[in-house]
Amino acid sequence: MTPLTQLVVTRPEPEAQAWVQALRAEGWPACARPLIEIAAPQSAEDLATLQHWRRHWMQADAMLFVSSAAVQHFFAHGVAPALASTRTRFWAPGPGTARRLAQALALLDMPESRIDAPAAHAAQYDSEHLWPLVSSQVVPGSLVLIVRGTSSHGAPPDAITHDPAPVAGRGRQWLIEQCVAAGATVRGCVAYARGAPPFSAEDQAWIQAATGEGHVWLFSSSEALHALEALRPPLEWSKAGALATHPRIAAAAQRVGFGRVVQTRPTVADVVRALESGWTRP
Repeated sequence: MTPLTQLVVTRPEPEAQAWVQALRAEGWPACARPLIEIAAPQSAEDLATLQHWRRHWMQADAMLFVSSAAVQHFFAHGVAPALASTRTRFWAPGPGTARRLAQALALLDMPESRIDAPAAHAAQYDSEHLWPLVSSQVVPGSLVLIVRGTSSHGAPPDAITHDPAPVAGRGRQWLIEQCVAAGATVRGCVAYARGAPPFSAEDQAWIQAATGEGHVWLFSSSEALHALEALRPPLEWSKAGALATHPRIAAAAQRVGFGRVVQTRPTVADVVRALESGWTRP
């Protein structure tokens, strides 16, 4: 097996530092190099839509929060209090988002039992594993609200009824198609903006140095890989390894040219097992 020189965590902050600390505690030389920055929505239209749904979220029969960042930014301020008659369900693609939702709902005096999410032992944390848990909730006339981010890599517009493409990427689009097929109306709400951080010459030199043998990059989003692809001149990744927390992310890492790509679930324990399968601690 290959000795691991450096494990690069690419999640946005503050998640990146939390992962670095957990992985270092397991004996791995992790460092944070966030490849995605998260900020408030940029367009006036997105902000107006966000403010509308913060006031009227109770109109939705279900709300899908695509990430912890979606929860954090939607509930940041201005959210109307729950009414006694509120029946909204809250969908999360994984346990991290579910935990953040539980914290947000507690501030509204709403129980954690309103949350639907794949179990911690699920094979994947994604829309395909969420749908069997929530499909019975969707009936003709249901209103489903997708709370998501927009991307500097070309996020589509946000309102849809019958065309699912504008509110989500491939995995969420599949779930939306199921909702529409069941007779639901689906709406989208942009709660945050994602983009690649600015890279100085020093940053690019650091990244290039981390393309060599013994360097492993941990990816939880295909968008982080887009940030690396956009660097000029293009970098050679064949000597570096990648850990990917979903098959779609693994496929993207292979397209970028990482020499070894290992798929893992997005938990510290699973990432450690993936590392132990191919690398040794220093």
